[in-house]
Amino acid sequence: MKTCNDCSACGREIGVMRSVCVAMRAGLIVGVRIVRSTPESALRAGRVRTKNNWFRSIALSEVKCICQDLMFSGDSAGENKKEPILPEPAKKRPRIQEREIDSLIESSKMGVNTENGMADNSDAVLDKNLYSRQIYALGESAMMHLRKASVLISGIGSVGVEVAKNLILGGIRQVTIHDTRNAKWLDLSAQYYLKESDIGRNRAEASFERLAELNDSVTCHLSVEPLSENFVKQFDLTVLTDAPLSTQLLVNDWTRKHNRHFISTDARGLFGFIFVDVGAESRINDLNGERCKESLIEHVDAETGDVTTLDNVMHGLEDGDYVTFSEVRGMTELNGIEPLKITVKKPDVFNIGKVAADFSPYVEGGRFTQVKVPSTVSHKSLKESLDEPDIVMWDFAKFENPSQLHALWQALHSFEFKHKRSPMPRNDEDVELLRTELPPGAKSDEKLLRNFSYQACGNLAPIASIVGGIAAQEAMKAVMHHMTPLKQFLYIDCIEALPGDWSPFDNNKLTANDCEMKNSQYDGQVAVFGRAYQEALLKQKYFIVGAGAIGCELLKNLAMMGVACGPDGKMKITDMDQIEISNLNRQFLFRRSDVGSKKSEVAAKAVKVFNPNIKIDALSERVGAETESIFTDDFFNDLNGVLNALDNVDARRYMDRRCIYYRLPLIDSGTMGTKGNTQVVYPHLTESYGSSVDPPEKDIPICTLKNFPNEIQHTIQWARDLFEGLFTTPAETANQFIFDERGFLQRIDQMNTAHRLHILSKVEEALISERPHNAEECIKWARMNFQEYFHNMIAQLLHMFPPDQVTEQGIKFWSGSKRCPHVLDFNPNEPEHFNFVWAASILRAQQYGITPITDKKKFLAILNEIHPPPFMPKSDVKIAVTEAEAKQEEKAINDDDVDEKLQSVMMNLAKLSKKTTKSLVPIDFEKDDDTNEHMKFITAASNLRADNYEIAPADVMKTKQIAGRIIPALATTTAAVAGLACIELYKMIGDGHRLANVPLRFFKNGFLNLALPFFGFSEPIAAPKKKVGFKCADGYFTLWDRFEIQGPKKMKELIQWIKEETGLDVTMMSCGVSLIYSFFLSNDKKKERLEQDMKDIVEEVTKKKIPDYVQSIVLEVIANNKDDEDVEIPYIKFNLR
Repeated sequence: MKTCNDCSACGREIGVMRSVCVAMRAGLIVGVRIVRSTPESALRAGRVRTKNNWFRSIALSEVKCICQDLMFSGDSAGENKKEPILPEPAKKRPRIQEREIDSLIESSKMGVNTENGMADNSDAVLDKNLYSRQIYALGESAMMHLRKASVLISGIGSVGVEVAKNLILGGIRQVTIHDTRNAKWLDLSAQYYLKESDIGRNRAEASFERLAELNDSVTCHLSVEPLSENFVKQFDLTVLTDAPLSTQLLVNDWTRKHNRHFISTDARGLFGFIFVDVGAESRINDLNGERCKESLIEHVDAETGDVTTLDNVMHGLEDGDYVTFSEVRGMTELNGIEPLKITVKKPDVFNIGKVAADFSPYVEGGRFTQVKVPSTVSHKSLKESLDEPDIVMWDFAKFENPSQLHALWQALHSFEFKHKRSPMPRNDEDVELLRTELPPGAKSDEKLLRNFSYQACGNLAPIASIVGGIAAQEAMKAVMHHMTPLKQFLYIDCIEALPGDWSPFDNNKLTANDCEMKNSQYDGQVAVFGRAYQEALLKQKYFIVGAGAIGCELLKNLAMMGVACGPDGKMKITDMDQIEISNLNRQFLFRRSDVGSKKSEVAAKAVKVFNPNIKIDALSERVGAETESIFTDDFFNDLNGVLNALDNVDARRYMDRRCIYYRLPLIDSGTMGTKGNTQVVYPHLTESYGSSVDPPEKDIPICTLKNFPNEIQHTIQWARDLFEGLFTTPAETANQFIFDERGFLQRIDQMNTAHRLHILSKVEEALISERPHNAEECIKWARMNFQEYFHNMIAQLLHMFPPDQVTEQGIKFWSGSKRCPHVLDFNPNEPEHFNFVWAASILRAQQYGITPITDKKKFLAILNEIHPPPFMPKSDVKIAVTEAEAKQEEKAINDDDVDEKLQSVMMNLAKLSKKTTKSLVPIDFEKDDDTNEHMKFITAASNLRADNYEIAPADVMKTKQIAGRIIPALATTTAAVAGLACIELYKMIGDGHRLANVPLRFFKNGFLNLALPFFGFSEPIAAPKKKVGFKCADGYFTLWDRFEIQGPKKMKELIQWIKEETGLDVTMMSCGVSLIYSFFLSNDKKKERLEQDMKDIVEEVTKKKIPDYVQSIVLEVIANNKDDEDVEIPYIKFNLR
């Protein structure tokens, strides 16, 4: 195990506390070793951030202090590791036979079997619109495995229903839900598909209909009779929840006997566990689920085997990865070679060994591509694992807990077998009885033991959400053979969520009476936190921003917790989006019949099914400065906190600023595929969301996009820009001219002459010279665009830089990242050629309100009559070769006749009748509508340009993801992250409207990557303290501090108040972007300003009346000390009313 000397960097970035490495070096726990379960042990989870809506994976070269799946194990390090299996040659590879599940009704022979009748057992069908975000997370091959799998879920309690929900949403072909237990009051606190009228009814039977309707492409079956070996062996995977240990052992024996997969899981109170057994040998096609790395090559050293990437680009590979090569010139033997195992030398150099020693000399070029080579994972049975457990760490701050929880869960099963019940809440006699059931030699921390016993009857929705999300992802891994399965136990505990002596609900003072269960839907939560705490939850007032995947999961959890479910409670949720088909795969409150409806309204209605008592208001406005008349001071002042469920950085930052201003707790969360994170922002305690900023995304250089693409991402971005440039921007600009000619001309008058000419020329073309009058002209326009972009422009480029061009330095111009293109000659029989012209003509027609020609025969007849003129090279064209030249080109004025041309364009536009000229229809890019031709155009344009440059094309799915900047998403990750967010909310509950005075160490920012799997938690970073340069009792202030003064007041009164409070002299004061006072005002103006009321000054300077809903304004002040030095002070909240 490698450890770093200082974990400050990686601890800050990945959110793993320094104690991880300290504990490693200290030897951890006596008698317990840490092992790696895979050949590569790099931590790849990274710090999962949400600001840019994508997450980074930290490379092994950047982080070396923690292995990817640190775990406790009774095995010796390295045992059971298998070398990766190289793919067999195609002819020798055995054919995989897909097993078809027999009819459950015929084979089980044990009572009730019901199915939803929505899908059949035919070959897997993949609805790419429905599963698009999941396909981006898992890959199409893995998704097809899901669509052929059959899974049995036994035990439909709080965890079981969560697993079932996630797997049905995920598209498992056949899901059978099974239970022999009837619903109890305790179930109602977290099993959201049960209601009071279901008490005494079989849990699976009561939940079946609502589970089955989640996904009409999944066949759901119901069974309510005891399990048998013949029944279990039919399924690819069996998931047991809420099952006695004896049942777990028996069923695990059956699954291993018949080479099936097995998962057992449960949750009690703030505790949960998952056990995974994929068998003695299980082939995993891709251990981490990450996209394969690829990059251009600068050099291959045949003697040493070193491969250097072009332009020192980081290759992102790790020791033991496999790569193959293409486009290598000279050393052509590398092209298409079988995957080679590499070792990393430097961030831009890796080594392939001596394989190239006898190859032809390397000349230039080439590209490496990472290849995922299957590996074998070996698991032990549950019986073996009880004695020699492999335990994945949940929280690195609790190194001793997993081994103790391993013993405590066994003791609990033994207790329940012996006493036919669970330990009762706050019952000390049961604590002692549980202690006697500990395995021989096992020891447990007293606090952990007591709380585990006290909470054995507990049933919490957030914990079920976490456990069910992770367990469902493990189930998907098992049947997909994709991503690293959990090895093999995971023990979850969130005991730090219990209120301490800082809270009016101190758990240490709870009695059995406080936690007594009284046949209430909240009994499972009262058993953990007490009745008084539950009453406080009912009164909470929270605002959820976003009703997408995370928003739906948060609503579910909060409703089950009882948040805002009392007479004085209130929940508010807003989302401006409408429901789309692609949402249904993970936003489980929506159905196909809801498509087109407002998300917030449907979600608010749907969650009332879970808890009819929830007091919820649905809004459909975005949060931002323009909606502060809706989200007013009164709105925020009435809240206890905010939960972000957003998918964009601007809204996150805005809500962050709002929460700082109103001093409200904020819990932010986000996901990308299998990765997720939560962040706590707590008043006066933590840094804000905006306190740290992600590095900016790396933009594609302009010259690369325009002239020298070398990756499909470049051509897709080019095509996306082309769409905007042809169908969106010209129409918007032309409409601005039509509706407000004077204002339009005034705005562009500030630009230089060349830019004015460019804009006005586009308007003139759109409205006059190139305006189509019929569909035939639209087809001609589209065909001419094909000729321009894929023939003439390339021909002009080759005219200026011929294929054999050599630079002054004697280097081939077309080398390195510059790929020499070739022109395309239009052929209507080539699909992408035809698709480009077809889609472009339809979009052009829509832009001008013309009915397009969609009859293919008629379309082709018109198309064949169009004959573009031959290409003629231009002598006045300049092509930027470098990024600097490209940027300079954008600013330069290249036309000597620009003034004359501008006058000509202006005269043409002046003749235009604004009254009779019809406006245009700007076409906004919509990626998820297959009928609108948007993706057909962008895919065709991208692939045609890729053809120009001999770049491998991309299908519609890949093009859609890149062009639409789609974030991969999974219901499993979303459920787990929403559960973590609600665990943090538990800690914030105070008395009335007051916040709990929680010590910083009890909050957790969470980071997970379910693909590895990896779980990490860190203490939030404290709010940075700034040393004050003025009178102040504390000697510092933070982002949460401010001065507050009640108006009305004159300017001179405010300045005097600041002087008395700080000892500083005000030199300037501003409100927003307006300067309302400064030392350089004239004496007369200063005298006048000092005597004015603050509200009047702000309205006068800003030329805007302050709305009645605004109760206070923010003033920024620059002040000097007695030495005439500027001193930073907090802002001033000036209360108007």
